[in-house]
Amino acid sequence: MAAQAHIPQGAAADDSRLPKRALILPGGGMRLSYAAGALAEIFAHDLKFQHMDGTSGGSLNLAMLLSGLKIDDICERWRTLNMRKTISFLPLGNYIWPPRFVAAGSAAAFREKVYPHLGIDFEKIRAAEGVQGTFNVCNFGQKMNEVILHQDMMEDFLVAGMSLPGTLPPVTIKDAVYLDSGFIQDANLLEAVKRGANELWLVWVMGNIPSYRSGPLNAYVQLLEMSANGALIKELQQIKDINARIANGEQLYGHQQPITLHLIKPAHPLPLDSALYTGAISHNDLIEMGRTDARAYFNSMKPEGVPFEPYILKMTTQKTGLQFKETMKGGFSLDAVDPRDGQTKGKQANTQLAMHATVSIDDMDAFVKDANHPGHLTGTIDFAPLGMGMVANTGVFNLFKPTDDPKLTLMVYELGFEHQGEAYYLAGRKEVRDGSVFKLWPETTTLYTQLHKGADKSGAIIGAGILTLGAVDLTKLVSTLTVTHADSFQEKIKTLGVFSGFFMRELWDTYVKQAHKTSAKA
Repeated sequence: MAAQAHIPQGAAADDSRLPKRALILPGGGMRLSYAAGALAEIFAHDLKFQHMDGTSGGSLNLAMLLSGLKIDDICERWRTLNMRKTISFLPLGNYIWPPRFVAAGSAAAFREKVYPHLGIDFEKIRAAEGVQGTFNVCNFGQKMNEVILHQDMMEDFLVAGMSLPGTLPPVTIKDAVYLDSGFIQDANLLEAVKRGANELWLVWVMGNIPSYRSGPLNAYVQLLEMSANGALIKELQQIKDINARIANGEQLYGHQQPITLHLIKPAHPLPLDSALYTGAISHNDLIEMGRTDARAYFNSMKPEGVPFEPYILKMTTQKTGLQFKETMKGGFSLDAVDPRDGQTKGKQANTQLAMHATVSIDDMDAFVKDANHPGHLTGTIDFAPLGMGMVANTGVFNLFKPTDDPKLTLMVYELGFEHQGEAYYLAGRKEVRDGSVFKLWPETTTLYTQLHKGADKSGAIIGAGILTLGAVDLTKLVSTLTVTHADSFQEKIKTLGVFSGFFMRELWDTYVKQAHKTSAKA
């Protein structure tokens, strides 16, 4: 029985009043949860597309959309993907006898576990209406990219489209051998232009920095980055030439107006897939990075988009940073605006709120130098009266942030989230005051928290309470300390030393030196 026709989220559904938009979803390994986060922001702006195109790992997000999944469900499926279940192996002879080596692994895990978990349904993909979907695969015999319409899509093509040479085996379909197109082109902008799209939306995750990195994995990844960026730069130049000819009065592919490009990408290369397997980064982290970068693009977006120039793809080298996880919980009440009152009422009613936060510091040197000492905060919130496991979509973190009172600094923890279509903002602060060393533990582990209705602290306060960090939770926090983007063990030790030195200096200045001054005056 054929699947019932349906219109995917983001499809224009043949509305002639809308601009002819195309959504371009290139590859990037299993890091394409980043693109899912970007899509969440794109769809939040109610953009509609007549054409959607996917290559390599980007085809997974396209397949989920065309399967009829909503973007919130897509993000949740990425969050809950067990990376161990993406791994399956070929027969032993593939590994012990070099002439028989085909690939590092088999596609069985994707067919049997990953695709079902991600909700990919090929009958539904073929039945999608209101948008033209296209998938790119490499026809190895012809050494060319081949476009597969979503009406003709099947599992073998999706597997082939993400089978990079050496990683997964090629797929034979009707006597033709197919692979991932990433080494030919990782984003098919011209296909969208030829189909009449004059507004292109590209979510690009392939790294592009000037420094050459050592190591076998980096060597392979850099081959892919050179091929992917090089092919995209060539297409940018071709579309730039098309726009120049349109400006001179020509009509190419039916276009009378210049083509515009909107680009969402990270400022720094994303961590490699290996970081997902080791737990150094999570899909939730990548989703929030994509959402944040998309939001930043919308905030500064120009109607003419970005230039069709190579420099728009440039990224900067990620600085060495730090990440840790922290869980704080305590009495909380929706019938209070003062945290102390909320703590008391929460304990009486046995209502507790828990904040499970991940703190990320991108650049340790910049963090120490900045007077506000800012980082990023992601996480989830458990509060039974509203919901459990509510995922934050925005976050703010500051450590020892100065205030107008020279004797008071703040540790700021703020998370914005949505629940049942309503926006909420949980704002917490630890108050660190000059004084007795005996206040060190309670002040650095006590978070005075208020819940606001809306997307920021300007909204009405609808709840309050006090969250604390227990001794066991502190031990867990220390165990999660991870240095990010360090190239060597020595650099990891140095980064930990910088952070520890900064933290201890702040505590010394606040509690020990101040106590000594007070004692001397007495």
